[in-house]
Amino acid sequence: MEQLISSETTAVAPVAESSRIAIIDMLRGFALLGILLMNIPGFSMADYSFEVFKNDPDNPNFWLYQFIGIFFEGKMRAMFGMVFGAGVLLFIANKGTKDISVHALYYRRMFWLLLFGLIHSHLILWIGEILYLYAVCGMILYLFRNVPPKYLVWAVPIVAVVSFVAGTIQYQDIREKRIAYVEASKAKSQNQTLTATQNKALTEWREIEKTMIPNREDAKTNTKKMKSDYSTVAGYLRPIAFDIQTKYLPFEVWDSLALMLLGLALFKWGFLTGAWSNKDYWTVIKIGYGLGLPLVIYANYYAFHHFSTLEANLARMEQVPINWVNLIYPFQRILLVMGHAASLILLYQSGVVQGLMNRLVAVGRMAFTNYISHSVICTLFFFGYGLNYFAELEFYQIYFVAFAIWAFQLIINPIWLRHFRFGPLEWLWRSLTYWKMQPMKRS
Repeated sequence: MEQLISSETTAVAPVAESSRIAIIDMLRGFALLGILLMNIPGFSMADYSFEVFKNDPDNPNFWLYQFIGIFFEGKMRAMFGMVFGAGVLLFIANKGTKDISVHALYYRRMFWLLLFGLIHSHLILWIGEILYLYAVCGMILYLFRNVPPKYLVWAVPIVAVVSFVAGTIQYQDIREKRIAYVEASKAKSQNQTLTATQNKALTEWREIEKTMIPNREDAKTNTKKMKSDYSTVAGYLRPIAFDIQTKYLPFEVWDSLALMLLGLALFKWGFLTGAWSNKDYWTVIKIGYGLGLPLVIYANYYAFHHFSTLEANLARMEQVPINWVNLIYPFQRILLVMGHAASLILLYQSGVVQGLMNRLVAVGRMAFTNYISHSVICTLFFFGYGLNYFAELEFYQIYFVAFAIWAFQLIINPIWLRHFRFGPLEWLWRSLTYWKMQPMKRS
């Protein structure tokens, strides 16, 4: 009885620093910096600008593009999602999980994250933002917190197959509209009187060009918009962000949710906390890279030959009803992210580069602040209302900006955390979650 009373009357509060798991913070920090590698082209590169180099092996940008695609594309978001899933259990730890207030606190926490996501996409103007999506997924994820890990891991292959089927259905719908458009365009070019169906086909494809697959002229117009004032940029990006957060949300949720469920399982199994033996981590590395690298290299080779330009993509769409090669993506990504995670955990435990690892831990503990600051810095550097470097730099040059941001955060974050308990946005998020000003300065 005394234990029950004690559990139910314990005051809820943020996870104590002593209770944090440094390995998880390190993985979060690594994933966050890796995500910037994937996001920065979206801040800086015009539509189809990749075509200049991604089909030319003699161009150094080609190999940089391939390297990032093989080792980082999708893997960093996967790692971040896994760690986010583990964070659910860390959040409810030592809070008395049977107390209804813990449930309310968690959903209040997700509500504020969702609101931050809306601000991030519609005010800071980053349409690739993930906070809104993670908040929605987090609200669902909480319901699975007590499910045994052996069942949780099935979410990954199930969602991979379901996502492929759903993506194929969406692809075939677009394909049908493309074929109808091509036929209607041919009739129009021959000065034939168009039927109502043919006019509809022209209208529907034009709508797809406006929202999903811009044509060459649209691409030029979009670049001009991105190099304009804040109002023009916002007028262009906000409708896209709205569609992502509404129309396409049902397609986006499942992949991120599956990764979070995997993170729950890996946390419960001790993988994410460094509890496995070195031998087991090495086994994961061998399987992850041994299977994942050949798969992703083949997929990239296939893309090199079949998806070189916009016109090649559209022609391929007209010819191929199902892109079976897309089935490779979810499996190579999981294999490689598991290999990455196991490698990082072994490296952390070895103490070989402990200074760098400690800095990654600090970056991970300030992940929210760092993530938003990426967008603030990049929009002000690249967009028209800032320094207007959008579509001005070569592919390799934009990574100088990314590396400068990395260096800044790896240096500043540990210094900040020596004086303060949280990053600025982490402090705000916690204060809003608990509806109480949290102590900020270290005593």
